[in-house]
Amino acid sequence: MNVFDTDKEYIASTYKRFPIAIEKGKGSEVYDMEGKRYIDMGSGIGVTAFGIADEKWQQAVIAQIAKVQHMSNLYYTESCAKLAELLCKKSGMKKVFFGNSGAEANEGAIKAARKYAAEKKGEDTYTIITLENSFHGRTLTTLAATGQEHFHELFKPLTPGFIHVPANDLEAMKKAVENNKVAGIMMEVIQGEGGVKALDAEFVQGVAKLCKEQDIVLIIDEVQSGNGRSGYMYAYQSYGIQPDVVSTAKGLAGGLPIGAVLLGEKLKDVFAYGDHGSTFGGNPVSCAAAISIVERIDDKLLEEVREKSSYLFDTFEKAEGITAVSGMGLMIGLTTKKPVSEVLGKCMENGVLCLTAKDKLRLLPALNIPMPLLKEAAEVIVKACS
Repeated sequence: MNVFDTDKEYIASTYKRFPIAIEKGKGSEVYDMEGKRYIDMGSGIGVTAFGIADEKWQQAVIAQIAKVQHMSNLYYTESCAKLAELLCKKSGMKKVFFGNSGAEANEGAIKAARKYAAEKKGEDTYTIITLENSFHGRTLTTLAATGQEHFHELFKPLTPGFIHVPANDLEAMKKAVENNKVAGIMMEVIQGEGGVKALDAEFVQGVAKLCKEQDIVLIIDEVQSGNGRSGYMYAYQSYGIQPDVVSTAKGLAGGLPIGAVLLGEKLKDVFAYGDHGSTFGGNPVSCAAAISIVERIDDKLLEEVREKSSYLFDTFEKAEGITAVSGMGLMIGLTTKKPVSEVLGKCMENGVLCLTAKDKLRLLPALNIPMPLLKEAAEVIVKACS
């Protein structure tokens, strides 16, 4: 079988794939079908938090599969309850709804905000404010939430009730709140697909204060930045705020599909029986996988993430071919003098797999990538940029 031809024949053409077919891997090293080795600096777009074929993750998944692989949410399962408890204790939130993806988590967060506002302020209070340059998903509703017009093309009409304001412009946010009946404000404190940009602390804290004063639901999208990626369990914790709702997914289950809506004190009981649901949400295997990840995101690991981040920032800020470094933790964007496509190709040619975000090179390595591999990858990237 020629995997390239078969894929082209039978898979919908939604991805412009690179000419590499990955066959296997271990940790932060993967191998294509011809045996070429690559250092993985993308981790499946921030998903394989502890790398490929992580043994503790494997053991947790296999043990759960041997018990029960799926059960309707009409019944209780231990891994689902245990994961919810872990997430609440590590985030300061109170209750969790499980789905299967980041887009679903954001849909759930939006529903929670709108129901809360409808009950407290009336059904005409439904507007959700998001930021320009944001990305919240690819369903019609999360596309409407996404503040990038090119994602909207060809899919209109989108779900109504969303407006976008410039990031880091608190006055524009206040004006939008004054001129609309606002149910919630939703933002990524590190804009991922929008170019790996961390928001200003003054702006984030100002929005949090505004939400508290106006009884507006504050939603923080941690789909990509969550679960240790930023050097904190959740990136909002570095800003000293406590959201009403947090959405997360990607790295949560280390490679299996899962999404979570974390509800704070104000909204912990907003959903009643039948208000929301998901057939596969809270799947026992995905939850067991996530437990094996979340239990290991401790202070020691987060400190290591910050140390690796510091090394990468120092290295790239000194590199001649790199004009700017952005992001936080192991969520890093590089502005390069050369076209990013050229840099990406050169890295790939020399055994390092990277990502892009707009015109930047994007790096999302596994949280536990060994320093020798990280240094080797950084050297390849710097050389590709020079």
